Amino acid sequence: MALGGGAFVAQNKILPGAYINFVSKPRAMGGIGERGVVAVPLSLDWGSDDVFTVESGDFMTKAEKIFGYSYTHEKLAPIRELFCGAKTLVLYKINGKGEKATATAGGLTVTAKYSGVRGNDISIIVRKNIDDDSFYDVVTVIDGSYKDIQTVSDISELVSNDFVDFSGSGVFEVTAGINLEGGTNTEVNGESYSEFLGLIECYDFNTLVYDGDDETTKKLFVSFTKRMRDDEGVKFVTVLHDYSAADCEGVISVKNETSEQKTGLVYWVSGKEAGAEVNESLTNAIYDGELSVVARYSKSDYEKAIEEGQLVFYNDGENVRVLRDINTFTSFSSDKNSDFSSNRIMRVLDSIGNDVARIFSEYYLGKQSNNKQGRNLFKSELISYHEQLMTLGAIEDFTSDDITVSQGSEKTDVDVYLSVMPVDAMEKLYMKVEIV
Repeated sequence: MALGGGAFVAQNKILPGAYINFVSKPRAMGGIGERGVVAVPLSLDWGSDDVFTVESGDFMTKAEKIFGYSYTHEKLAPIRELFCGAKTLVLYKINGKGEKATATAGGLTVTAKYSGVRGNDISIIVRKNIDDDSFYDVVTVIDGSYKDIQTVSDISELVSNDFVDFSGSGVFEVTAGINLEGGTNTEVNGESYSEFLGLIECYDFNTLVYDGDDETTKKLFVSFTKRMRDDEGVKFVTVLHDYSAADCEGVISVKNETSEQKTGLVYWVSGKEAGAEVNESLTNAIYDGELSVVARYSKSDYEKAIEEGQLVFYNDGENVRVLRDINTFTSFSSDKNSDFSSNRIMRVLDSIGNDVARIFSEYYLGKQSNNKQGRNLFKSELISYHEQLMTLGAIEDFTSDDITVSQGSEKTDVDVYLSVMPVDAMEKLYMKVEIV
């Protein structure tokens, strides 16, 4: 066997032998990004004080561990509404960083796992073990339900569970039940929301939601949305209640109220908008949440709401439905026409913006040479991506000629021009019937 061998960069080897490179045939590296992520600040009685994520499946099976209440509890209604459409929540306990509930019994100290008033509903029972009186049963109880039982002989043997942390040492003091006390939520103010917005900048999500009715905070969310979309290139949609003044394709204003909570519909809308695919519209979608929607408007009221850029619900006699899937953008111009007010069209455009940026960053930035070959490879990538969109019915009449990729003004610059025709859903039928 020859002494030479291995891979090569240039044909400059000294030893005789076979130098072989194995490379992949060029193919598209990226695809259409996943959807279904909502970023939301919520007032919670339990849970982490940091930003945390929850999947829909985990919510159904671990709600009490994560939020302190069972899946069906009325306090978790907003989260159930969000998961009507969302797959993942990026959550922040907006009233967090309060005190943790605590209790002591002899040498035993019990501390709630998280801050918040839900910790005050926890109690601890210490009793002699029925089979061996040298051991003790330590029971963690919430609302009369046993959540954890540990049988140990010394306090130091206790281990933390999903709800409390134990500390101390020595012999137990038997008690029929000691209640944890001192757990608190903090007061929510504008600074709380500013902190939340700063924390979520590094997260990827499709919709952002504010469930309050404070005008100043709404303006804060709109400003954040515009900055992230226009200056940072991060495309997402913010859902607010009754704030058509935003006049922005990245902000949705929900008009209707609910009997349970004035602003309650923002949860369902933000979840559904996040979960909607690029070829889906919420126009005429049936509301399948659990809140009582107030949908008593006249025809002129609905017309005014549409003209103002409000997403409004109507009652067709059997179901409550979305009238039109639109955002707050109403200042149409030759550069930005009424197409930009359609949430389905904006889903397509935002997906293109986010996905192309991701594909370029992951597979081309700093990795491909900015020459004709490298640019042609990137163009092929873009063609493949947009063909996927056309297959889904998100865009139409796309050809490879609709994309040009060229050298920019600097050696490191790449210029791309794209012509795209998004598809929207049918909304209005004009039919003429001739009687013969």
